[in-house]
Amino acid sequence: MKLVFELVQRGFQVERQKTLPLIYKGVNVDAGYRLDLLVNGLVIVEIKGVEGLIPIHTAQLLSYLRLSEKKVGLLINFNVKLLKHGIKRLAN
Repeated sequence: MKLVFELVQRGFQVERQKTLPLIYKGVNVDAGYRLDLLVNGLVIVEIKGVEGLIPIHTAQLLSYLRLSEKKVGLLINFNVKLLKHGIKRLAN
């Protein structure tokens, strides 16, 4: 993936398809949550290639932010003419 390559070339630590554990009442629930990218252990990046972002995409990233206790996430849709129109920053 070119995005990962570019981030690593710029000195960022990137984890791909990082499993996000869900612990409920002390039990690890295998919910199958996976972060597309975790950059420097701080920023969650969710990647889409859709006609347009819809509320469920935002809800997904917000859920990941809450469960991981991370503060910042980027929702990036690559299916746009100009990439700047496909980037949405969310904070928890």
